[in-house]
Amino acid sequence: MNDSAPAATPTLAAPKGYFLEHATWVHHWTDRLFSFRCTRNPSFRFTSGQFAMIGLVVEGKPLVRAYSMVSPAWEEQLEFLSIKVPDGPLTSRLQHLAVGDAVLIGQKPVGTLVPENLLPGRNLWLLATGTGLAPFMSLIRDPDIYDRYDRIILAHTTRQVRELAYRDYIARELPDHELLGEMVRAKLTYLPAVTREPFPLRGRITTRLETGAAEREAGVAALDPAHDRVMICGSEAMNADCKTLLEARGFTEGNNAEPGTYVVEKAFVTK
Repeated sequence: MNDSAPAATPTLAAPKGYFLEHATWVHHWTDRLFSFRCTRNPSFRFTSGQFAMIGLVVEGKPLVRAYSMVSPAWEEQLEFLSIKVPDGPLTSRLQHLAVGDAVLIGQKPVGTLVPENLLPGRNLWLLATGTGLAPFMSLIRDPDIYDRYDRIILAHTTRQVRELAYRDYIARELPDHELLGEMVRAKLTYLPAVTREPFPLRGRITTRLETGAAEREAGVAALDPAHDRVMICGSEAMNADCKTLLEARGFTEGNNAEPGTYVVEKAFVTK
């Protein structure tokens, strides 16, 4: 008779500066886009709209990229939205994430897409392309943002209709949310649009702002730094085009040191 105990399975240790969490839910929107949730260490604190370095342990070392939290600051779990890049060092691995798998979460969240980086205003425009929607999903589920603005306009643009992640949730479920529903129905306007397929709203957000179409869609006056505030999160090209458009109208960029009339998030996962 062999009384020896079976060998213990090695436990993965979190590298310095990271929490080791575990995936609890994975959803693939398309062959290029997916979301996942993971556990959240009680000591991990962030402001809705911020991002953290997240990733995997690969060959004993952390392989991480900047990801905005989809989940609001009050949520018990963390949620993220990611693209899939076939040869991307991180996303080529992360896309195979399964429930129970380990995920690294950086312990120091940062980011410019927080209300404190904007001067007080009347309307808040949230301009996103692709996975740039992530921080705005966090913000539109935070009661604080509704206390600050009369209107919140979320403009999410993708190439194809099926890439409009969270579309049904924003349009149908969030307005009926037990705690947020009343504020959402009163103040949130959702403008989903696509560029390469038939859809009620068509075209790039910059083009629609230049022509005034976006403002007409939202039922508000033309963008004006006197009362409008803007947050931008998308591709480098989209960020640059939006900055050019806004600054031509007198908007000034805010940051963590000095608030302005618009802010832009430069961290964007492309690998």
